[in-house]
Amino acid sequence: MKLAALAIIATLLLLLTLLWRCWRLSVRADYIRTYTFPPALYEKLRKRRPELALKDCQLVGRALRQFFLAYLQGGCRYVSMPSQVTDDLWHELILYTRLYDSFCKKAFGGFLHHTPAVVLSRNKQNNSGLRRIWWLSCREENINPRQPSRLPLLFAIDKKLNIADGFVYAPDCRALRAAGDNSSGTPYCGGDFDSADFDGSTDGFGDWFDSGSADAGGDGGCGGGCGGGD
Repeated sequence: MKLAALAIIATLLLLLTLLWRCWRLSVRADYIRTYTFPPALYEKLRKRRPELALKDCQLVGRALRQFFLAYLQGGCRYVSMPSQVTDDLWHELILYTRLYDSFCKKAFGGFLHHTPAVVLSRNKQNNSGLRRIWWLSCREENINPRQPSRLPLLFAIDKKLNIADGFVYAPDCRALRAAGDNSSGTPYCGGDFDSADFDGSTDGFGDWFDSGSADAGGDGGCGGGCGGGD
C-alpha cells in the first residue's frame, strides 16, 4: 500500500510539474505577443533602412516576435537568425540595455544573446539553430516544415520588403534545381532544412518536443514540451 501511495503521489507531482510548465510557457508566450516595443525603436530601424515605411517596420516587429516565440517554444536552445532586416531590429532593441534585459527575464527567464543573421552552411551550430527556428516558425503558422507550401514570416520578410542584402527564400526549390532552372535566382530554400547535405546531420530539425530538458537560468529558464507539432 505504501508503494502504491508513493507512486500515486509521484504521478501527481509529475502532472503538477507539467501543468505548471505549460502554464508558465503560456504566460511567457502571451508576454512576447503583447509586449510593447520602445516608441522610438521603429524610427531607429528606419535610420538603418530609410526605404522602409512605418508599416514595414511594424511587420518586421511581427517577425521579431516570431523569432522570440520560437526561441521560447524551443526551450531556449541555441537559435540562429534567418533574416537580415529582423536582425537589424533585434540589434536596435538590444541597445535599450536595461529594457532588453528586463524583457528577456520575463520572456525567457534568462538573457538571449545576439547572433548574426546566417544561412545554411557547414557550420553545424548555426545550422541547428536555423533548423530549430524554421521548424518552430512553421509550427506557429501551421505550415508543414517538411513540405512547406509557403514561408513563415520570419523567412519571407527580407524578400517581401526587398531588402538589398536580405536572404531570399522560396518554400521549396528542389524541383527547380532538378530541372536546372536558375531563372528565379533564389539561393535559399525551405525544403533544405530537412536535408543533411550541408553538415552531415539534421540537428535542430523537429527537436522542439524534447525542449523541456533545456531549462536555463533565471527562475528555471525556458521549458517547452507543451502543445503539438506538425
